Amino acid sequence: MAETGFKKWIITITVITASLLELIDTTIVNVALPHIQGNLGATLEDVAWVVTGYAVANVIILPMSGWLGGRFGRKNYFMASIIVFTIVSFLCGNAHSMDELVLFRIIQGIAGGGLISTAQAILLETWPREQIGTATALFGLGAVVGPTVGPTIGGWIVENYSWPWIFYVNIPVGALAAFCTYTFVRETPKDAKGKPVDWWGIILLAIAVGSLQTVLEKGESEDWFAKPYILVLTISAVLGTILFIWREMSTEHPIVNFSILRHRSFAVGMFTSFILGFGLYGSVFVFPVFCQNLLGFNAQQTGELLFPGGLCTIVMMPFIGKMLNKGIPAQFMATAGMFLFYVFTHMLSGSTLATGEKDVLVPLLIRGVGMALLFVPLTTLAMADLKGPELGQGSGLNNMMRQLGGSFGIATLTTIIHIRQGVHRNNLLVNINPYNNPFNDRLHMLTQGFMAKGKSMIDATHMAYQAIEGMVTRQTLLLTYDDAYWISGLVMLFSIPLLYLQPFKKLKAVADSH
Repeated sequence: MAETGFKKWIITITVITASLLELIDTTIVNVALPHIQGNLGATLEDVAWVVTGYAVANVIILPMSGWLGGRFGRKNYFMASIIVFTIVSFLCGNAHSMDELVLFRIIQGIAGGGLISTAQAILLETWPREQIGTATALFGLGAVVGPTVGPTIGGWIVENYSWPWIFYVNIPVGALAAFCTYTFVRETPKDAKGKPVDWWGIILLAIAVGSLQTVLEKGESEDWFAKPYILVLTISAVLGTILFIWREMSTEHPIVNFSILRHRSFAVGMFTSFILGFGLYGSVFVFPVFCQNLLGFNAQQTGELLFPGGLCTIVMMPFIGKMLNKGIPAQFMATAGMFLFYVFTHMLSGSTLATGEKDVLVPLLIRGVGMALLFVPLTTLAMADLKGPELGQGSGLNNMMRQLGGSFGIATLTTIIHIRQGVHRNNLLVNINPYNNPFNDRLHMLTQGFMAKGKSMIDATHMAYQAIEGMVTRQTLLLTYDDAYWISGLVMLFSIPLLYLQPFKKLKAVADSH
C-alpha cells in the first residue's frame, strides 16, 4: 500500500539519502588514495584494495539483498545496513593500518550493498504504481549523481581537511537516516523467515561474483592472465556462475529468485542496466584521468568540472518522471539518452592539447541530460512488471548488473587505453627520423632555442630530443583517450536496438494490472 502526504516525502528523502551514502563512497575515496598511501605507509598495490575490497563486497551482497530483506524484514535490514555502514565509516576514518582500513572497507561494502537495492524497493512501494516514473526519477538522483559528485566532494575534503573526513562525514547523515527509517518506514512481511537458508547458494554467489569483480578490478594492473591468481579467479568465476545458476534453479528456497526473468521487460532490462553502468562508470573513470594526466587539472578542479553535468541531471530527473507518467514510451526517451551520450563522447573524442574547461562544459552538460534520459526510463522498464517480494529481488539483480557493467566498462577502457597507447606511439615514432623534414625543422628550432639560453650544442640537442619525446608522449595519450571516448560512445549507440526488445507499456496500464 502506497504512502501519502508528508510521510511519503520523508520516506523518499530518507531512502535517497541512505543510497547516496553508498554511491558517493564508491568514488569519493579515489581522489584520497595518494594521501592514504602516504599517511599509512602503504604501496600503491596495497592502497588499491581500499577501492577493490569495497567494490567486491558490494557486488556480492547486491543480488542477496532481496532475500535478506525478505528474511529479516525490509525495514529491519535497511536500518541495520545504515547503522553498520555508519559505524564502520567511523572505523575507516580511525584506521591505523592498511589492513584495518581494507577490512573496514569490506564490511562497509557489505552494508552498502544492502542500502541501494533496499532503498529502491522501499521507494517503489512508497509511491503509487501509476507514479513509478517519478519514484524512479527520484531514486536516480542518487544513483547517477552519487558517483559523479563523489570525486568533487572527495577532492574538496582532501584539499581542505584530511582523508579521514571522507568517512567521518557519513556519521551524522547515517544517524539521521537510521532514525527516520525507524520512525517512518513501514515494515514488510518476512517472507523468508523460518525457511531453510541456501548456504550453498550464498557460497557459490560469493565465489562467482567476488572472483569476477576482483578480476575486473585488478586484471589490467596485473597484466591479466600473466598472473596465476587472475587466471584462477577467472576459472572460479566461470565455474562458480554456472554452478550458482544451476543451484538456484534447482533448490526450493533460492537466495536469488531467477523466476523473475520470466518478465521480458526485466530480462532485457538486465542487459540495458549493464550498458548503463558501462557508460556511467566508464565515462566517470576516463574523464578525470584525461583531465589530470593530460590537461594538468588537480582532483578538485576535475571534480568541479563534473559538477554542472550532475546538476543538470538533478534538474532533468523530475521532468523525465513526469513525461513517463504521462505515457511517453520509455524506449523513445532512453533512445534519446543513448544518442546524447554518443554526442558527448563524440565531442570529447575531438579533444586537443589546447582543450580547456570551457571546451568540456557543453559535452558534460549533454552527458548530464543523457544520463537522466537513460537511468529513469531504463530502470522503469526493468522494474515495471515486478511487485511484492519480486521488487527486492529485481532491484538487487538490476543494481548488480549496473555495478558489473561499470566494472566491465572500466576494465575494458583501461585495456583499450593500454593497447592503443602502444599503437599510437609506434605510429608517431615513424615520423622521428632524419629523412622527415618537419621533424628536422622542429629539432633544429628546439636546439637553437636551448643554445640561445646558453646550452652547449650537445646539451641543447639532447634537451631537444627530450622535448620531442615529451610531445610524442602527450600526443600519444591524447589520441588514446580520444579512442576511449569514441569506443564507449559506439557501445552505447549500438545498444539502442536492445530497448525495442522490451514491450511498450503505459505506466497507467501497468498500475491497473497490479
